[in-house]
Order: sequence, then C-alpha cells, then structure tokens
Amino acid sequence: MIKFEKLTRANMRKLKVNEKLQEHGITFERTENNDGRFLINIMVDGQRIHRVVGKESEGVTRHQAEELIANLRTDARHGRLNLPKGRKTVFSFKEAAQKYLEKQKTEGAKNLKSKNYQINLHLIPFFNETPLNKISSFDIERYKKFRLESKVTYGTINRELAALSHLFTKAIEWHWLDKKPAVIKRFKEIQSRITYLTVEQIERLIETAKQDSHRQIYLFIIIGLETAMRRMEILSIKLEDIHLEKKIIHIPHAKAGARQQPITKHLAEILMTQIQMTQSSQPWLFPARNSSTGHTMNIEKAFRRVVENAGMNPKEVIRHTLRHTAITHLVQAGIDLPTVKRISGHKTLQMVERYSHQNGAHIQAAMDKLEQRYNFSA
Repeated sequence: MIKFEKLTRANMRKLKVNEKLQEHGITFERTENNDGRFLINIMVDGQRIHRVVGKESEGVTRHQAEELIANLRTDARHGRLNLPKGRKTVFSFKEAAQKYLEKQKTEGAKNLKSKNYQINLHLIPFFNETPLNKISSFDIERYKKFRLESKVTYGTINRELAALSHLFTKAIEWHWLDKKPAVIKRFKEIQSRITYLTVEQIERLIETAKQDSHRQIYLFIIIGLETAMRRMEILSIKLEDIHLEKKIIHIPHAKAGARQQPITKHLAEILMTQIQMTQSSQPWLFPARNSSTGHTMNIEKAFRRVVENAGMNPKEVIRHTLRHTAITHLVQAGIDLPTVKRISGHKTLQMVERYSHQNGAHIQAAMDKLEQRYNFSA
C-alpha cells in the first residue's frame, strides 16, 4: 500500500485557492470556487498519461485516483491500455525486440538463429530501455561507431542493421509504430574476391579427406564440391530426400526456400554406397548420436585439419569455399548464369554474377570465339 506524506486529508483541507499538492502521480488542487480537483500524471509502458479524475463536490476522493492508476497499470500489463484513439502503446526497444523474436519464431521466420544472436548480443545491450519510437538516426550512427570500435567489419554491422530495419518494418505491421523512427544508412561494402580452389587443389583436398580419421569429412567435402550446397543444407540431408534415380536431393529448408538440388552421376554413385552401409533405422546422411538434432551440426575442426594437411591455409579456405568453388567452376565451364542459379539455389542472378569475373580465362575464351566468328583477316 502506498504511503502518503504530503497528500493527506489534513493538508488538502489547508490548501488555499490555486494551491496544489502532488505525490505519487496524483495532484490535488484547490479551484477558484474553493472546490477540490484530483488529477493523475503517470508513465505507463513508456506512455505519459495525464487525466482529470474528478472533483470533491462530485464525491471523488484520493482513493479513487489511486484505484484509477492501479487499473491503468493492470490494463497495460494485459495489453489493454485505454489510450486515446490513434495513440500507440510504446515499448522500450528491449521489450519490442523480445516480442519481435517471439513472433518471428511463431511465424517460422528464416535466419532466426542469426537474428537472435544479433539482437540479444548487440542491439538490445546498446538500445536497451530507449522507447522504440524515440530511436533516432543519430542513435543509429552512434551504434555504427560503437560497433566499428569493436573491430567488426562493415558486413557484420550491415547484417545487424538489417535485423533492426526488419524489426521496424514488423513493428509497423503489428501497429506498434506508425512509421520507421529513423533512417538506417548501411555501410558500402567492398566486394572482396571470392576464393575458390583450382582443380589441382581440389584433388589434394579430396585425397587428404579420404585419409582423415573423421568418417564424415570426405562425404561432406565431396557433396559441397559437386553441388554447391551450403554447410547446413549438407549436414541436414535426410536419406528419404535423396532420389538417386532422378539424381536430385530434396532440400526442404533452403535459404531461398525449398528446392530440388541436382547432383552428378559420380556423387549419386558415392551416395548409393553410403546409403547401403547405413542402418535402415537411421534417417540422416550425417548421423550424430549425441546431437539434439540427430545429425552432425559442427564439422569445422575436421575441415580445418584436412585443409591444413592438404597444404592450404585454413584461414583462407573455409567450408563456404566449397560452394564458391563449385559455382566458379560452373561459370568457367561456360554454363549460362540462369542454370548456375538453378544449381546453386541463389535468389537472384545478380548474386551469381559475382562469380563471373573469377579467372578471366573463360572470358577471354568467349572473346576468342567472337573473333573467330567474325573471321577477321590480319
């Protein structure tokens, strides 16, 4: 129970015209006609509420003002704050971010693991209790400067800003905001050269993988090199999704949506041998007894060891290099970009075009063919 020291019955009786007392969000004032009037002025869920409760002559007491405040806070906790029409319930960034992640999980959003990481580890600690609708463009620039001082790349910060921007977009959709409170300017990223393996390096990597003690690393590498599939797409392959007769692997949860991944005849033969050696009760191509998912989740240590034993730098040749290698060699082989896009599972042709500059030999070969077609004489 709230204890009042100023706003007591005795003190209210002593008030003269136009004098007032304030305590615990309640104001009592003496009006011109010597009546007494109660008002409240409180913050609820980041929203300022200022209301006239009523007059003494109408039978209104301090106790009724206390009850009104208690009811408003109870309603707010249940999401039923009765604010004037058109006003939004204002969440702090922390509250909004937590609700956003909950809703994204319910809606089965993609990249939820990354969003959880970006929001909980970086965005919430920085913006914290700042009201969602009060985040300014200046605040965004402060965040960018803060993250740069932590020695992270432009790309990393841009991914975090993308998560923030999507939160703003969904907040408008869910009627938490009328509009985005700030302009988010992302860094211009310098397109780095995509690392890929030469044919000779591929041969060395495969031979080294065959000799490694990790029984799954060879299969992981060969699938990556022959399909351009992403790491988790490979590790989460189910046996029932491998269709050898059609030479495809069904990927139900790919980054750009479910797709049918074409495979080579060589890989189909390797998979057939692997399936024949697998227990019929085992649903995964890469089973892991101690994994909560039932399949292998991390193959990093074995991959780094194989790369190093193959005489390459594990800092330069990473798991994603397998995907880059497959796509680059498809482009260099003269495969048209729409077909490469179909194989790689990229969302747009623009993303595939990044690979077209790799090793200018195939570009020069194309120009040589043009010259031959024109048949210019010396």
